Amino acid sequence: MARLFWLLDEVWTAIEPHLPRGRPGKPRVDDRRVISGILHVLKTGCRWRETPAAYGPLATAYNRFNRWSQRDLWQCLLAKMAASGDVPEELSLDSSHVCHRSLTMRTAP
Repeated sequence: MARLFWLLDEVWTAIEPHLPRGRPGKPRVDDRRVISGILHVLKTGCRWRETPAAYGPLATAYNRFNRWSQRDLWQCLLAKMAASGDVPEELSLDSSHVCHRSLTMRTAP
């Protein structure tokens, strides 16, 4: 079983003010728990149905991720978080990725 991922207090304090508020409908479940679950899935690469029960109902995390993605909320949240902090003196980016091709894929003669 993968280790659970929980947002640290200082990270949650920075994220929480930027979350959407005042939407009609049922009150949302614990945002910190659900967002931690979403980040766990993204970090580990597991399937949504394999989300540990500690993060709450898997449908809640899945639906919230999809709805917020459709509304570009994740991009806005990232932009607000990036704009709110000082720029560090040193940065490191890992842009590596792997391109997979199906073994049954053929090129035209």
